[in-house]
Amino acid sequence: MNGRTKFGEFFKEKRIALGLTLREFCRKNGFDPGNISRLERGILPPPHGEEQRIRYAEALEIRKGSDDWLQFFDYAATGLGQVPYDIMSDELLLAKLPLLFRTVRGADLSREELENMIDVLKEE
Repeated sequence: MNGRTKFGEFFKEKRIALGLTLREFCRKNGFDPGNISRLERGILPPPHGEEQRIRYAEALEIRKGSDDWLQFFDYAATGLGQVPYDIMSDELLLAKLPLLFRTVRGADLSREELENMIDVLKEE
């Protein structure tokens, strides 16, 4: 499953949780049903612009600052092959990304490196 699909599935789950059909959701919020359908199926990528992402999140009644809000924006960024903005703007966290990448690829890390990563994750 690719990032576009994850974003689309999350979008659709939130819309359905509101009890709205695709057409009802689009009519209520002024969106094009064809585009939202393609977005939900992962045919269209997540929106590039922050403004449109916020508009979608608000239409889905995702509360700003909630875990769902962060997940929505993380799926949008990764669906576009990007690192989320809040990660990119945190120099300490950004410096630790190579360690995370090596870890998820299965590289052998020293105990010190693993403890360092755990400390950074706990801080966040």
